[in-house]
Amino acid sequence: MTRSFDLTWKLDGITMEGSVMCPDGGGPFPSVIFVAGSGPTDRDWCSPLLPGSNGSARLLAESFADEGIASLRYDKRASGPHAMENAGKLSGKMSMKSHLDELIAAVTELSRQDFVDSAGIVGLGHSEGTLHVLHYVTTAQGVPLAGIILAALPGRPIETVLISQLALQAQIIDDTEFMSKVHAAAARYSSGQQMDLDPSLPDNVKIALAGIEAPANLPFARELWIESASDSLAKVQIPTLVLIGTKDLQVDVYADGTPLQDAAAGMANVTFYFPANANHVFKEDQRSQIDIAASPGSGYNELDTHLDPESLETILNWLAVNGMSA
Repeated sequence: MTRSFDLTWKLDGITMEGSVMCPDGGGPFPSVIFVAGSGPTDRDWCSPLLPGSNGSARLLAESFADEGIASLRYDKRASGPHAMENAGKLSGKMSMKSHLDELIAAVTELSRQDFVDSAGIVGLGHSEGTLHVLHYVTTAQGVPLAGIILAALPGRPIETVLISQLALQAQIIDDTEFMSKVHAAAARYSSGQQMDLDPSLPDNVKIALAGIEAPANLPFARELWIESASDSLAKVQIPTLVLIGTKDLQVDVYADGTPLQDAAAGMANVTFYFPANANHVFKEDQRSQIDIAASPGSGYNELDTHLDPESLETILNWLAVNGMSA
């Protein structure tokens, strides 16, 4: 049996919200803090920009609770049900530090719970969230993490990752000419100028790139543009699991996995795993990458989707081996 309830806490005058999933009993239990990916992705790893509400973070939290592990999933201040009312307060103030501050506040709140073993908290970041977890464990914090799980960790600079994603879209619509315009816009942005997007670019491409230079997202977007996790990974000293799904369209097993493995060469504390049928949100998907990319929202969170069993087993085994299970 498990139980769930919501928590709230304040950060810089804004109320943050999260959901606890906990085994029955008094504990103290080992626990996991979830850190969601980019944009308006919420505590369950769902986004209003994509169809479906069957989020992987909630499914993982349920599986953890069944194994005697508590967890906290939280909404970033720019996501969840209060994102719009918080937008004005956060405009132009978002940064790598502001995201790290959110994670610090969430870990602190989780550590205060009576049912939590504060020495046994694991950070589980997804996609962009992995970067914030890495920043947490490579700086001095009041509540140290016992280990980290980096799910869909980008091994290349984010600029390169985004451009590779757009190149896949070009392949799908059989139009590679627009990539020269994308590269030109990216080069202008990297040099500190505006992207000055070509109006002939597909609408979805213009939307993706325009979000990068929206004034409300700065300075965070410019920091993120040049961020590379490989340098941070090499500094991590605690048990670390890096997961990249072979069916992931956004983070690539080879293009991202290889530089990460190079950065962690000789580090016994870092384990890599590349589940064969896991997509970006670690749902099982037997389709080809092209078929996945052609489906609406890549089918990430539709009701008939389920966690990739190989990924879940890998995570649970890693937690057990590292003494972070009940």
